[in-house]
Amino acid sequence: MAKRLEVSLEQVGPTTSKANVRSHTVLVDRPLDRGGADEGPVGGEYQLIALGGCFTSHLLAAIRAREFEISAVKVDVTGTLDGNPERFTEFTLSVSATCADLELLRKAVLIAERACQVVNTMKVAAQVVVTVQQVQPV
Repeated sequence: MAKRLEVSLEQVGPTTSKANVRSHTVLVDRPLDRGGADEGPVGGEYQLIALGGCFTSHLLAAIRAREFEISAVKVDVTGTLDGNPERFTEFTLSVSATCADLELLRKAVLIAERACQVVNTMKVAAQVVVTVQQVQPV
């Protein structure tokens, strides 16, 4: 069955809008050098946050559900812009975590990559690359 997610945005300044999501509020704005007030990330940055947030949520759930010995998870997300009109042409998620078993980390990352709705959606429009780096426990 299809699900719907909803967000409402309203202008709160010359270049700033306020987004309301459930009980959360975030600001969207342009940087100073592009005529904005820099009150919040631009939409494209929120797209990277959405990609990383969805993926990380699924990754943490996979780790927790399988009781993997993985901690200190970090995901860095990069988006490459190109073309005219400009669009994202590639996304990279760089995952690092502390663990003794790199294969367990890779398994959890693969589970998250397959389950993440945003990754699955983005792959239709652009390449999504996920890399994994193991940090050895001390």
